[in-house]
Amino acid sequence: MLRAHPKLLAFPLLGGISGIAFIATLFGSLLVTDSIRDPGMVLYGALFLAYLVETFVASFFTAALVAATRTVFHGEEPSIRGALVAAWQRKLPLLAWSVVAAIVGVIIRIVESEDNLVAQILAGVFAVAWSVMTYFVVPVIVFRDPSLTEMFSESATTFKNTWGESIGAMATIDVFSFLLALAGLALGVLTFVVTAGTGIQLLAAVVIGGSGFVFGLLVGKALSGVAKTALYVYATESIAPAFFDDMDFGAFGSDTSVSTRRLGDRFGGSEGGRI
Repeated sequence: MLRAHPKLLAFPLLGGISGIAFIATLFGSLLVTDSIRDPGMVLYGALFLAYLVETFVASFFTAALVAATRTVFHGEEPSIRGALVAAWQRKLPLLAWSVVAAIVGVIIRIVESEDNLVAQILAGVFAVAWSVMTYFVVPVIVFRDPSLTEMFSESATTFKNTWGESIGAMATIDVFSFLLALAGLALGVLTFVVTAGTGIQLLAAVVIGGSGFVFGLLVGKALSGVAKTALYVYATESIAPAFFDDMDFGAFGSDTSVSTRRLGDRFGGSEGGRI
């Protein structure tokens, strides 16, 4: 699907650039004023603001990716502008989700900072549980018009019904994107060796290796959004979406009893392919 619609890479790219720009601005100003050294309210206030904006930015562009993926599943050509408009229409629930996530993030950070091993372990366990419970929050927001509590309840229910597929997708995509990023770094090292003795040796290695590394991360982010959307459609509509209609979702071993059908049959066929 990503090969057929490479424009989907634009959403994690835009999200990454926006997030980096904000974090650099926020913590750059704090470092200049030495406020970051203060472990009190200034630091936690900065952390809350960072978590809030970072979560909103990431969720917004993920929502755009989910909207574009939904368009592809319906047999249509995705539009970057159209997907961004669809995400903007969900700005209020995305903001509400970001506020809750920022509060939880700060609480976890405060507990982790305690000089207590038990507290740190509990914070780690809660962080994992929180990630699992909120795995499908963005697709829920895009596909439905949920209340704040429904975001979390529907996300948790969807993960419960597709836990095998979700874990399998996350693990596979993480490994794949890691290998791509590693290949990018290897290409940078190779460039460094090949251009030895030239004035552009280091610059060429950084540009080529860095570009390959970033490309691997972008592909991983895009694949995660596509797979998450496909799993949500599978869990809520009992169908295998286009580009996934040759995959047996049930083979991952989840407890769901949903029977899959071909979404392509509803729209006059689809292109085959695996993630």
